[in-house]
Amino acid sequence: MESIERIRENFSFFDDWEDKYRFVIDLGKEIPELEEKYKTTDYLVPGCQSQVWLVTDFSSDDPHQRLRIDSDAHIVRGLIAIVLAAYATKSVEEIKEYAIEKLFEELHLLSHLSQTRGNGLKAMVARIQQAAHQHLYS
Repeated sequence: MESIERIRENFSFFDDWEDKYRFVIDLGKEIPELEEKYKTTDYLVPGCQSQVWLVTDFSSDDPHQRLRIDSDAHIVRGLIAIVLAAYATKSVEEIKEYAIEKLFEELHLLSHLSQTRGNGLKAMVARIQQAAHQHLYS
């Protein structure tokens, strides 16, 4: 999986949004598929246009959050790859506080997605931050 710095760099190379969409879709091909046992309503993220499943694994020994996310839509898998790259080096505390919306603004993602896709992306991030909060305060 590419680092968020590399994704930013690659995004800046493209002038055309069609090329950026292709790049996002290619990013989605790099993330591992979620095991079928997690593709249930228990892990489904509400508010997404496509099906998105989110699994968080926490460990008291490891301050980092392990996220596994998958979707049935190619473009959404690419957006997931960006989210995973953004959170990859962050601790659970940092994830809870991280303003990922600034990254989306920097990449101009939300302005080039349909409103329902943008809302789904926000719902996914809200679910991740909620899981981080629950882990820290439960």
